[in-house]
Amino acid sequence: MAGERAHDLVVFGATGFTGKLTAEYLARHAPAECRWALAGRNADKLRAVRTALAEINPACADLPLVHADTTDPASMQELAAGARVVITTVGPYTQYGDPLVAACADNGTDYVDLAGEPEFVDRMYLRHHERAATSGARIVHACGFDSIPHDLGVLHTVSRLPAREPVRVEGFVRVGGRFSGGTYASALTAFSRASTMARTAKERRRAEPKPQGRKVRTHTGRAKLSSPVHAWSLPLPTIDPQVVTRSAAASTAYGPEFTYGHYAAVKRLPVAIAGVAGLGVLALAAQITPVRKWLQNRLEPGSGPSAERRAQSWFTVRFIGREGDRTVITEVSGGDPGYDETATMLAESALSLAFDDLPEVSGQVTPATAMGSALTERLVGAGMRFAVLDRTPTSPPHRVTT
Repeated sequence: MAGERAHDLVVFGATGFTGKLTAEYLARHAPAECRWALAGRNADKLRAVRTALAEINPACADLPLVHADTTDPASMQELAAGARVVITTVGPYTQYGDPLVAACADNGTDYVDLAGEPEFVDRMYLRHHERAATSGARIVHACGFDSIPHDLGVLHTVSRLPAREPVRVEGFVRVGGRFSGGTYASALTAFSRASTMARTAKERRRAEPKPQGRKVRTHTGRAKLSSPVHAWSLPLPTIDPQVVTRSAAASTAYGPEFTYGHYAAVKRLPVAIAGVAGLGVLALAAQITPVRKWLQNRLEPGSGPSAERRAQSWFTVRFIGREGDRTVITEVSGGDPGYDETATMLAESALSLAFDDLPEVSGQVTPATAMGSALTERLVGAGMRFAVLDRTPTSPPHRVTT
């Protein structure tokens, strides 16, 4: 990255719930040589966050504070020009995200966010990917529970297969915890913009190069009783399969033909039926503006549960990878997915971009493409678990990575 920047990392949105958790993680775990700062539009709130961080780590008393407001494009340019990596938790991203992505693409600044909004991610590709590729910026969306456990979990799985023949991976998600206010708001926004989201996705498919000589696709499937996880599996309409298949399209390590299916694993059939019905009702309700606004007020972005409640939350994602007569079963697991682990994943993604020896890529890329096993190693060091549960046949494949 050309020129010396004032900061290695800047946390934009540091006064929000997840932004504070991310800053707290950095206060505890950022290396001493890391030059980082807090950014937002309210100076008083930023000072209050800095004071709280200084109680965790006295060195944080001197953290720089940067004024930044998404409605002020000049402040976005100044923020991007002064940082090597910008972390943003300011969402919904469809509403507030574009100016910062544009500024990072202009300035060759690496960027990470928590976006689980397909329309936003696709639109940013169409508007800013080519410029970011030219400037050297790495624009990495979905660096929280959407979609790092799934993206890196699939990479962890396929690295245990020879990948000479077609590879099929299925991911089964179980969560014990509450979704964040930001995730809830993003979901409502996505439901209310379904037709626009579909048009934007179609535009991206036309614009994005296809992998040469290889096939990559998602498999939606239907609700079914799945023996590998001893649960009902329900197709999950999240951004995760899109992120996984884009990683697969970027690397021959996923085999000559790669298919991914993404599911929620639910133990009891009545709960599965209620979940499908509830999702359908929410999608319909989001089409009606007054109802959508009422629903948005039920769980405000920036809100979240207590530390005690988060400590009781957990997630597991089990992956079944198949290639010919080989099967490998892996699992990624951790603590509270919506807040604590999301803050960890976001912070470690930024630290990886800033300090790790990574592949030379640029433009809009996925977490697995940008950071891959380096980020997996960081997350294992932070307490997340990447495990191989079973492998058939038992003889090891020709390549195994951490």
